[in-house]
Amino acid sequence: QPPISTPRRSDSAISVRSLHSESNMSLRSTFSLHEEEEEPEPLVFAEQPSVKLCCQLCCSVFKDPVITTCGHTFCRRCALTSEKCPVDNAKLTVVVNNIAVAEQIGELFIHCKYGCRPAASSKNPAFEVDPRGCPFTIKLSARKDHESSCDYRPVRCPNNPSCPPLLKMNLEAHLKECEHIKCPHSKYGCAFIGNQDTYETHLETCKFEGLKEFLQQTDDRFHEMQVAMAQKDQEIAFLRSMLGKLSEKIDQLEKNLELKFDVLDENQSKLSEDLMEFRRDASMLNDELSHINARLNMGILGSYDPQQIFKCKGTFVGHQGPVWCLCVYSIGDLLFSGSSDKTIKVRASLFHAPSAFARGTEAEFVCGVGGCCFLKFPPKNPVWDIQNLQKVNTIRAHDNPVCTLVSSHNMLFSGSLKAIKVWDIVGTELKLKKELTGLNHWVRALVASQNYLYSGSYQTIKV
Repeated sequence: QPPISTPRRSDSAISVRSLHSESNMSLRSTFSLHEEEEEPEPLVFAEQPSVKLCCQLCCSVFKDPVITTCGHTFCRRCALTSEKCPVDNAKLTVVVNNIAVAEQIGELFIHCKYGCRPAASSKNPAFEVDPRGCPFTIKLSARKDHESSCDYRPVRCPNNPSCPPLLKMNLEAHLKECEHIKCPHSKYGCAFIGNQDTYETHLETCKFEGLKEFLQQTDDRFHEMQVAMAQKDQEIAFLRSMLGKLSEKIDQLEKNLELKFDVLDENQSKLSEDLMEFRRDASMLNDELSHINARLNMGILGSYDPQQIFKCKGTFVGHQGPVWCLCVYSIGDLLFSGSSDKTIKVRASLFHAPSAFARGTEAEFVCGVGGCCFLKFPPKNPVWDIQNLQKVNTIRAHDNPVCTLVSSHNMLFSGSLKAIKVWDIVGTELKLKKELTGLNHWVRALVASQNYLYSGSYQTIKV
């Protein structure tokens, strides 16, 4: 390998430090962002830059210049690692980028980094011009474009990493003499390695050479499949993200729905309370209307005075217990009264003292039919002659106590536990005609009209 020859350059080039001074090293060590230390990039200016383009904290040319609250310009890193301005001792706070200064610095000419080397006489990491390197000077703003295509850029041999480092401009000559040229089909398994002459001979006998079109098509197809898989992976990732968003929306909708259900239940409870209150108010209004109508009717008929309608003409006494029932026999002007003292008393007229008969069990109801008095005595019904008040017959009617009796159209109706019996009256005898069942409790009351029989039991009236 021949040595690399480069043209001579003028000695007017001046090296300028690219990193911070030693006095700022302690500040950099406490940098709040904890950025890793970057390797110093060679920075050698072709001409001495103006002092106005140098930072007063690091004494180097501005790097990413920013304006602080005090109005001065510093490097961004210097402004973030320093607490006070060295000019007016004000607190440093970054406000905005100084674009004008950055553009001025970008117009400065520098030497290509492949034409620089570390300065041997400097303690600090400074650089100087390397006479064997790239001879070009470029604008600082165009540095990356030049250095990416610079002929003095170090490269590696594509055939074998064991080859010594090369410059880009010497790569083509090296490839002609390289002893480590691989077969183009090495990726398919060919193990050939040689120089240019043996390479051409090998291609004529390589078993993969005849299949190169098929192998190329296979590679293309494989590449297409990789692209399709990458696209599918992107679609799957997108669908997963959409699924996650939909799940979040569903969760949010469920929460909103629960809140709405709670509000609905609350409103329903309020409506129920309002409805009950409305019904109470309506009932009170109906009562008031009824009261007003009654007063209006009384105003037409005259003022209501119970003493003017009902007057007590006398008081009957004689029973030893509560009177449970009364019955008037109009033909003989008789009043029958039944009491819990197990007696029935008969008054010949409303103004005569009563005579007692029918002692025994408790009497609850009496009725008169054709001159006979049918009395209720559980569980038998005795028959009494009203004319002489003598018992003429006793009839076994029910298995349980008889609670009520009523007569109509020469028939007798008797009520007991969950049953009503209908009897034909034949003299002092009773002939069972029919038994009515299906009642829910004791039959406590019976009323017979022209065509209907009404029965009263627990909370129920049946016709």
